[in-house]
Amino acid sequence: MKYAKELMIILLFSFIGEVLNHLIPLPIPASIYGMVLLFISLATKFIKLEQVEETAEFLLSIMLIFFVPASVGIMDTFFAYKSSMAFIVIIVIISTIVVMATTGLVSQFIIKLINKKTKVGK
Repeated sequence: MKYAKELMIILLFSFIGEVLNHLIPLPIPASIYGMVLLFISLATKFIKLEQVEETAEFLLSIMLIFFVPASVGIMDTFFAYKSSMAFIVIIVIISTIVVMATTGLVSQFIIKLINKKTKVGK
């Protein structure tokens, strides 16, 4: 019963995201609205982590399954994108490098901040 309750909480935020997606005319996916609201609820302790933790961990552990329909869709429309494939590959490579570099720089910045705070506290 606990897992059903946790799943219902997560699905409620997903549903609220869908409603907001229809009410607010912005090009933001409904899932983003839902996850931002869930994050805010967790950050403000409106929803306690224990109320969704186990189901969220389970969903994260099987997350690859959720990419199967998108992968099949890409394979199904491969010939429609065949002429643009070189351009798409270049974009994927560049965006991957940008994401990796940004992640590394932000991680280094946060580590330096933490080190400064621990040195000041000593």
